[in-house]
Amino acid sequence: MSLTYRQPGVVLTDRRFTVPLDHDDPSGERIELYAREVVASDSTDAELPWLVYLQGGPGFGANRFAGRQSWLDRALRDFRVLLLDQRGTGASTPANRQTLPLRGGAPEQADYLAHFRADAIVRDCEAVRAEVTGGAPWTVLGQSFGGFCAVSYLSLAPEGLAAVLISGGLPSLDAHAEDVYRAAYPRIERKVAAHYARYPQDVDRARRIAEHLRDHRTVLPSGYELTVEAFQSLGILLGGSEGSHRLHYLLEDAFVPTPRGPALADAFQEEVQAQLSYAGHPLYALVHETIYGQDPRPTAWSAERVRAEFPQFDAVKTLTGDGPVLFTGESVHPWMFEADPALRPLYEVADLLAARTDWTPLYDRDRLAANTVPVAAAVYFDDMYVDAGHSLETARAIRGLRTWVTDEFEHDGVRAGGDRVLDRLLAMVRDEV
Repeated sequence: MSLTYRQPGVVLTDRRFTVPLDHDDPSGERIELYAREVVASDSTDAELPWLVYLQGGPGFGANRFAGRQSWLDRALRDFRVLLLDQRGTGASTPANRQTLPLRGGAPEQADYLAHFRADAIVRDCEAVRAEVTGGAPWTVLGQSFGGFCAVSYLSLAPEGLAAVLISGGLPSLDAHAEDVYRAAYPRIERKVAAHYARYPQDVDRARRIAEHLRDHRTVLPSGYELTVEAFQSLGILLGGSEGSHRLHYLLEDAFVPTPRGPALADAFQEEVQAQLSYAGHPLYALVHETIYGQDPRPTAWSAERVRAEFPQFDAVKTLTGDGPVLFTGESVHPWMFEADPALRPLYEVADLLAARTDWTPLYDRDRLAANTVPVAAAVYFDDMYVDAGHSLETARAIRGLRTWVTDEFEHDGVRAGGDRVLDRLLAMVRDEV
């Protein structure tokens, strides 16, 4: 039974669906998907087209808005919106250290998670669309990994699409995970340099924290072991519109005086723990590199292996000299499954996924080259998470796709930009600009 309720300016309806775990075996096991339907309170009886939102990640549930926040305000002028929790996320059937053992051992858990990629999400959307729209095509808004899913949608089921809007999420069609991270580390280094140029005082602050962590084993209240490498991974903040400022404020109050000398402040530890823990989104760590798996080669912890090609990111070596400590960005490493209590029981599962070689293609170049669905994509010029060069190469491979290349926004432009990004994308697919 659906539950309907109100927030300022909107009417919300909780919706639940069951879909096959494996769409190639429709009579087999089924899992549950949760989605939140949103309509403007003055349009509840209107016949509106549908827009389904695919969140970034992988591994995150859809945004939990209060009223008409961010891009949702613009969307509700034209659409009923479905905020879908992709399989394994949010209020959909969960996949985490508590639930995965129900599958059996690590091999069974890895086999289960192999069904959590973009192709399965697209087929989930098609199953849901039949029930939600009565079969009418809908518009997809894909942010980041949600854009990856949208390109898979164009490859697998374009008949279900009225239009596609992509923000910071045009994937390479054929790059191996190694290629993705080989392109990423130089971008990350540029973001760190820009941060230190804005906040030069943070060079010494970051070095001091890294030296402390090198010399003192530090376990956060949750049990997360804060190593130098873990501290560096706070650089993930630098990919967002407010991230540099948030990192600066985090670093400025790291230490407090104690009878035994300076120590990392409880408040600093609490905030770092909130930033680094995967307890709320373990799928991100488990399947992150699988989103690039289309090659007979395994992903094999690509981010970790490629990092060795960029020795400037070795903070321990940096601390022997006087250079700045470089932060890292959006990448998953084996040490995370040792440091984070939410991931420790899942290391073997992650390792099996990293060794897997039977990934199926996620994109169909021939079908994309013959595309007839209106598509518009915002490509953020120096996006830390998604390489603009890869994105533009893909844009050229999708017939009719229009790009808006901008350095006005970071990766989270569709959220941070309020109405502007979505309004521009809608105008592009409607040939209004």
